[in-house]
Amino acid sequence: MFNLSQINFSRIDWNNPIDISLALRDDIKNVAAWYVPPPRFEPVVMGNWIGDVNRGGSVNFRNIFFNPHGHGTHTECVGHISRENYTINQCLKKFMFSCRLISVTPVSNEIKKSDIIKAIGNSDLTEALAIRTLPNSEEKTSKKYSHTNPAWFEPDALQWMAENNIEHLLTDLPSVDPEEDGGKLLAHRTFWQFPNNIRVRATITEMIFVSDRIKDGLYLLNLQIASFENDASPSKPVLYPVL
Repeated sequence: MFNLSQINFSRIDWNNPIDISLALRDDIKNVAAWYVPPPRFEPVVMGNWIGDVNRGGSVNFRNIFFNPHGHGTHTECVGHISRENYTINQCLKKFMFSCRLISVTPVSNEIKKSDIIKAIGNSDLTEALAIRTLPNSEEKTSKKYSHTNPAWFEPDALQWMAENNIEHLLTDLPSVDPEEDGGKLLAHRTFWQFPNNIRVRATITEMIFVSDRIKDGLYLLNLQIASFENDASPSKPVLYPVL
């Protein structure tokens, strides 16, 4: 396992951060999944006062309605599938990790353990693993995933990650599980080793976007979240190249 302590920070390209998150937008073009309507950004209205400078207000002061799981890049913890009140703000206590970016082509809509092992090859394992699915296109930045049956991970792939102490998985898919699986969520459960040996610090980040310009390889990951006491938070994973 190649961990953060083994990275030579003098070899980090701090001047060229790579943001692999999708922004939350007040726009029908915002990426969406899980049958939710688009996000809404609405100015607060109190009597004759409105929180919109373009409509005569003194400041912009908006309410924002969105769903972390359905409206873009988000990071989730085991609270996503647990009756216990685990929150991402409690579970994610470190924010910098060694990370390997790999590219994988799903076969019959599934990413298998063998696909991941082949993509990693002889490289060292890292604390975080970011997986770009192929083919890859800008369509992912505004795609409407509902009712499209996107690709998913076989549970054995997630079991292999857990056994090898990969604590943070990042994917450009809306879920590690199939869109319709009767609520089994086997890949989620396997990654978190739920319920018998829960990996409380482990996280899954979904709906990232990694441009084709970004090469597979070793990076430093800065995994940023908002301090939500919720099972998931909008997030901003940023990769820094290791020279």
